Amino acid sequence: MSASHPTDRVRPERPRYRPLERFWPYADLTEQPSEEELAAIHPDLRQALFGAPPSKFSITIVFRDPDGAYPRALKLARGANEYVVVGEGPQARHYARFFPGDRPRRIRDLYYLVADLPETEVLINDKAVPYARELWLPLVWLLIR
Repeated sequence: MSASHPTDRVRPERPRYRPLERFWPYADLTEQPSEEELAAIHPDLRQALFGAPPSKFSITIVFRDPDGAYPRALKLARGANEYVVVGEGPQARHYARFFPGDRPRRIRDLYYLVADLPETEVLINDKAVPYARELWLPLVWLLIR
């Protein structure tokens, strides 16, 4: 018996089989993701890959308008920098996000209207933090001239 070595293998000049291009979809991909692909990444994955993005300081007032009795509050909430309604009817929760550098008076006016409603929350950078009502809001109101 003769021992075969890997260098003894003979390769033909021309291969007998050539794969079709449809079997090689990754041949022309770039090494870096495009802007559209980056925009489509889930926020938690983006934060894990690239770190937390620099964000503006924001105050979000979350409230319910059970009877539609607060049309002025809804008007002020719609005038926020970002406004989202989650749910429908009397169970709808209104999220009004403000960047206080603009006009802190808008935050104060909305808060005074909805402060006594049940389930009203104040979020700092989208998180419930201790003393948000007692400390953070008055600090922002100091900016009012």
